[in-house]
Amino acid sequence: MHKSRKLRTIISLIVFLSAIFFQAQAQNPENYYVEEPKLFSGGLVAGTNFCQVDGDRYAGYFKIGINAGAVLYARISDRLSLSMELLYSEKGSRSNFRQNSSSKLYTIVSQKINLSYAEIPVLLHVYDKKKSHLGAGLSYSQLISGTESVMISPSYAYDPADYPFKKSDLNFIASANLKLVKGLYANLRFQYSILPIRTTVNYEIARSQQYNNLWNLRLIYLF
Repeated sequence: MHKSRKLRTIISLIVFLSAIFFQAQAQNPENYYVEEPKLFSGGLVAGTNFCQVDGDRYAGYFKIGINAGAVLYARISDRLSLSMELLYSEKGSRSNFRQNSSSKLYTIVSQKINLSYAEIPVLLHVYDKKKSHLGAGLSYSQLISGTESVMISPSYAYDPADYPFKKSDLNFIASANLKLVKGLYANLRFQYSILPIRTTVNYEIARSQQYNNLWNLRLIYLF
């Protein structure tokens, strides 16, 4: 899916869910935080990853990807819960300018890394009185597909297939969820690879071992 089309879809979803929130708030402004506690709560997740790969020769969260799937919460106490998610998550990086290679004999005109994962995050959350919550945990990701495209001038013999990405990715996660209306949360999350996603690199193109580095901006709806 083209980047601009992804953005339009995500923006449309945010606008639609925001309209639901304001309508519900207008109808029931005093009581929309009141709800019966549940042992288990399940729901849907949809949002965007803003990504870079630490270890290539670029910095900046210019790669935009999908983050979507399902979540299950298990309540431990009034202030604590555990969550597990099953997600489709797109990571990687995208260059935004030309730069020299390591030897300065070549120019990297453009570079794109596209990584698609099936991801399972597990987090522990702490709640405030209005059920907004902070969380931290780990996620395991299994690589579905990984591609890299590089344009170099003058011509340079670089085959990305010689430098494969690892089949799995283990991330640390820090997360903040703001409750908007009953069942609906805005979620901001930071993720970083604990283990490198690639250790065999071409030193003209990359600096060292490579790690996924990304922010998520998502909406979560719990039934």
